[in-house]
Amino acid sequence: MKYGYSRVSSVGQNLDAQILKLEEYGCDKIFKEKISGRNKDNRPEFRKLLETVKEGDAVVVTKLDRFARSTKDALVTIETINNKGVSLVVLNMGGDKVDTSTPIGKLMITVLAGIAEFEADMIRERQLEGIQLAKQRGVYKGRPKKYTGKHAGLQHAIELFNKRDENKKTVDEICSITKVSRATLYRSLRGEKV
Repeated sequence: MKYGYSRVSSVGQNLDAQILKLEEYGCDKIFKEKISGRNKDNRPEFRKLLETVKEGDAVVVTKLDRFARSTKDALVTIETINNKGVSLVVLNMGGDKVDTSTPIGKLMITVLAGIAEFEADMIRERQLEGIQLAKQRGVYKGRPKKYTGKHAGLQHAIELFNKRDENKKTVDEICSITKVSRATLYRSLRGEKV
């Protein structure tokens, strides 16, 4: 079966053009939603589609950005459906149709995967270069510690802990009052870095 998927990012947008193209392609059923594609877990119709498809089926979208928000997201989802024996058909990928059930379609997706990996590596490299330059200028301090010796909540927790004989508070009560975890409190009491 051919399952279409049409999506727009907001309620005010229209799905008609996508639905028409999916119907022209011969989709047997079309899943529709008006929701942001930022997180595929928050797209109930998309989840239903992924649960519905089985070996030999095809998922059809008008453009790749209707299917996934990012290249990485697209590749992970394509791998998921490929493992089920399901192909992806993108009706307009730079003017051409791409079908992952064909050798050229698989090649196109592999190229996309390579580009995504290259892009991630370049971002990581630029980030490391930026950190190195910031360290040289003395402005990079790393991730700030949540709790320091001056943290009022932690200090209050230590005081309450040390005066448990007087205040009759349990460790759980102290942690609840001060919003400091048991692990942080005990690490601090042992003199470890928190």
